[in-house]
Amino acid sequence: MSTWSAALLLLLVLDPLGNIPVFLGLLRPLPPRRQRIVLARELLIALGVLMAFLYGGQYVLAAMHLRQESVSIGGGIVLFLIGIKMIFPGPDGMFGDAPEGEPFIVPLAIPFIAGPSGMASVMLLSHSDPHRQVQWTIALLLAWLATAVVLFAATYLHKVLGTRVLAAVEKLMGMLVVTLSVQMFLDGVMAYLHGR
Repeated sequence: MSTWSAALLLLLVLDPLGNIPVFLGLLRPLPPRRQRIVLARELLIALGVLMAFLYGGQYVLAAMHLRQESVSIGGGIVLFLIGIKMIFPGPDGMFGDAPEGEPFIVPLAIPFIAGPSGMASVMLLSHSDPHRQVQWTIALLLAWLATAVVLFAATYLHKVLGTRVLAAVEKLMGMLVVTLSVQMFLDGVMAYLHGR
C-alpha cells in the first residue's frame, strides 16, 4: 500500500464529511471563537491518540502474539462493520448520544475523529510494515489535515451541500470503506493460506 493509498484509507475511516452534522450540533451552543478553539483542541487530541496507536500499536499486537494475517482479517471485519454503519446509520448516529456541556475528548476527539476504526487502521498499517513508519506517519498527517480543513469549514459546507448531500457522501464513503475492508480481509486470508 502506498502512502497516498494509506492516506485515502485513513481519510475515509476518519469520515470528516459524515461528522459535520454531529460537530455542528455539539458545538452550536458555543460562541464562534470558542467553537474554533474547541475544534482545534479536539483535533490535536485525536491526532495524539492516533499517533500513539500508530507507534505503540505494533508492540501491543506483538505482546499478544498476533500474526499479521489475523490482524488483517480482524481489521477487515472491523472496517466492514464501520462501513456498514456509515451506509445504514442508526437513529442515534454511529456512536449513540453525546454527553451534555462543552465537549472534551469525548465524543469529538474520541470516538468521532479517532474512533475504533481509525485506531485499528493505524495499528494495522504499523503492524503490516513496521519499516515504513515515516510513510504511515505522513499518511496519517495528510488524512488528519484534510479532516481538520473539512471540519473547520463545516458551517460553510453544511450550508452549501445540505444535510442530504452530506448523508449521501457519507454513504458513498461507507461503500468505499466496505470495499477496502473486503480487500483487507481477502489479503489476510490469502496470506494465511500461502503461509501454511
